[in-house]
Amino acid sequence: MVKILNVVGARPNFMKMAPIIAAINRRSNEVSQTLVHTGQHYDKAMSAVFFGDLGMPEPDINLGARSGTHTQQMARIMPAFEEVVIAQQPDWVVVVGDVNSTIACALVANKLNVRVAHVEAGLRSFDRAMPEEINRLLTDQIADLLLTPSKDADANLLREGIPAERIVRVGNVMIDTLFQQIGRARDSAILNELELRPREFAALTLHRPSNVDNPEVLSRICSALGEVARELPVVFPAHPRTQARMREFGISAPAGVRITAPLGYLDFLRLWSDARLVLTDSGGLQEETTALGVPCLTLRENTERPITIEQGSNRLVGSDPARIVGAAREIMSNGVSYAGRAPELWDGHSADRIVEALIARARSAEIINSDHSAPTAPLTPSGD
Repeated sequence: MVKILNVVGARPNFMKMAPIIAAINRRSNEVSQTLVHTGQHYDKAMSAVFFGDLGMPEPDINLGARSGTHTQQMARIMPAFEEVVIAQQPDWVVVVGDVNSTIACALVANKLNVRVAHVEAGLRSFDRAMPEEINRLLTDQIADLLLTPSKDADANLLREGIPAERIVRVGNVMIDTLFQQIGRARDSAILNELELRPREFAALTLHRPSNVDNPEVLSRICSALGEVARELPVVFPAHPRTQARMREFGISAPAGVRITAPLGYLDFLRLWSDARLVLTDSGGLQEETTALGVPCLTLRENTERPITIEQGSNRLVGSDPARIVGAAREIMSNGVSYAGRAPELWDGHSADRIVEALIARARSAEIINSDHSAPTAPLTPSGD
């Protein structure tokens, strides 16, 4: 029996972990699993509601890290997670994405000689000012199994010196969740509640520090949104961080931009999938819009998901109002149309490939250890 410790911490992790949990359950005669929530996102709107929407079980263990600076969060997560790993003695620690919980738990497992699998490995923005980029780089360097979503991710890892035998392309697990839940999302009443008609509004998300922590940048983006909203209403389920910064900087939503509370997964899926266009600085939403062929304008100067531009419906527009408004008008005038152009292996079966890789590698390691009579390293801290 292969024993897996799955780690989630922040809202984007939940969509990626849900299908993995389901795939492991389908092979419960071969694999056991424990779900650890670090508590990086902890309030109902950012965490609990997603478990219900995605059909995920409640976490077996919650570390209660809560908010704080990057180092404060990691300093709370790491000793608590160390205790869990020592108690559980897993064969694998599975981390997803690029949040603080990802690198914190990967580091702990590495120090305890437990194999680490990184789901969504190899993505690069090549912008080291992004905290997520550092998390991605470091996690990939210490992971034993790098589970990638696309060819460009493979190429990035090989260029960084990662041995090819540690890399397995599995496709995009977030698209598994999208395909599994799109039917349920059609039952959402969010459009009726907000009095919206399909394709007659834009959906917006905005949360990255580079956009919301700088009053000049945030003001520029809001100015552009105001221009877009003159022609198409903009619905903005606002991240608590963004709302706090807007209040702090004295920035109000422009006329035509409607701020709502954060939405659950199903309500938000119904909202953006029926939008005329999406404006976002989210990584995952670039991928999801590509899978469904929804026009997406990414409010960043770079992306770790270039395949969504090369093959999909995504376009980088940064924070420059002229670029944002010009691209939005091009879409609104039907000057741009997108057919479904989902990349290879974005087929809804990535989680099954992930579980197969975990089982196969664990069995291979058992055979090697058995052949060489090599004892397993003790699972205890080894600091001097």
